[in-house]
Amino acid sequence: MTRARTLGELKASGWRSRSVRDELRGNLIAGLREGRDLWPGILGYGKTVLPQIENAILSRHDFILLGLRGQAKTRLLRMLAGLLDPWLPALEGCELNDDPLAPISARGRRLVEERGDDAPLAWIPREERYREKLATPDVTIADLLGDIDPIKAASRKLSLADEDVLHFGIIPRTNRGIFAINELPDLSPRIQVGLLNILEERDVQLRGFPVRFPLDVLLVFSANPEDYTHRGAIITPLRDRIASQVMTHYPPTPEISRAITDQEAWTRRDGLDLRVPEFLREAIEEVAIVARKSEFVDQASGVSVRLSIALLENVLSNAERRAHRLGQRRAVARVADLFAAESAVTGKVELVFEGEREGPAAVADRILGDGVLAVFLRHFPAPYRANRKKQAAVEEDLYKPIVDWFAKGNRVEVQDEDATGELAKIPGLADLVRKHLKPADEDLEAGCELVLEGLHRSSLLAKEKGSYGDMLKGMFEGFQEA
Repeated sequence: MTRARTLGELKASGWRSRSVRDELRGNLIAGLREGRDLWPGILGYGKTVLPQIENAILSRHDFILLGLRGQAKTRLLRMLAGLLDPWLPALEGCELNDDPLAPISARGRRLVEERGDDAPLAWIPREERYREKLATPDVTIADLLGDIDPIKAASRKLSLADEDVLHFGIIPRTNRGIFAINELPDLSPRIQVGLLNILEERDVQLRGFPVRFPLDVLLVFSANPEDYTHRGAIITPLRDRIASQVMTHYPPTPEISRAITDQEAWTRRDGLDLRVPEFLREAIEEVAIVARKSEFVDQASGVSVRLSIALLENVLSNAERRAHRLGQRRAVARVADLFAAESAVTGKVELVFEGEREGPAAVADRILGDGVLAVFLRHFPAPYRANRKKQAAVEEDLYKPIVDWFAKGNRVEVQDEDATGELAKIPGLADLVRKHLKPADEDLEAGCELVLEGLHRSSLLAKEKGSYGDMLKGMFEGFQEA
């Protein structure tokens, strides 16, 4: 389709202007009727968040996404641009993206008056009609709305009462588009006040300038509930004028969480065949679930889905590094690689006071270990069972050959940088793994590591610097060192 180059050609084509809200609403309705995937890559929100966003669009509402870190709030806001028309005509050279049929700026009105149907047009792609700003305490009204420009007045010899001396901020420059403010509570209260007229009266006022500009802009916001008390607040009048509030959440099931991780993580490594055993893949997702319940982690701050993504990537990288050092073309990720990837955990969790006392590394080790233990108990019988009189726990017989082997003074080193091959020789261990995990041959050693770590986390084996040994002997050695 040939796009009109002048106002006259646009009129002749039969084009009709519509507000950005009507545009979004109309395109959403068309997408729903056609059964298109309007939110590609967004998982776990199909029956919760997405219907609420669609309702807000159908209602022509400004809205806010409220949720903890790593809940795809910014991604969802950016995807709104996909509901805009591919191209939008505007008067050429007008910084407010003036509607050719109803210009609002002085320059746009003059252009139509002087050139008439010969007024030139520019076509704006949908991507340029979405803009966003990260709210920070140093954001000013001039940044968002604009201000009087004395330099422009002096250079053009204009009065400060002339509309042409105005310098527009980012919101007016997004006229006929979508403007997003991330982390809204970080915006100072006096700056939030400047948004009130835009949200309700749909106009913008600059200082005491007598001219008002009726803006056509959809305002959308994101915020973390934690920010309401720790870093700032959304002033009551502003909250009242944001028509819809949509609550986001973390993946409701481990399966959805895993699908998100698989979608987002970088897992393909050139020139190397990397494999992650199924049980280890389960453990990676379990770590995030454990972190969201940990007493050492500030749950009000949340644990991002980025933790699982970064953890999977680091586990693969550690296995890759080992393979390159050993000159191998294939590598199987192991439990040792999971603990070597603790840097993916330490930077993703906010610790409470008790966690700070323990230290980030200790908390990460505990979270990783609890994740492994959860997977171990999912596939293997619990190491302890209560007897009929509910007295002291009794060790299960199937683990006895393994524990007895260590009780004889044997130890085994499991280092993430070394090749494996010794674990399957521990009496009863390989048979136990084959029975309950049914692993592929290349996953056997990794499965043996899972059992040893599970027994360690169940207090049946000692572990120090990657070396597993007898629990009782380890305790006596600890007493002697003390």
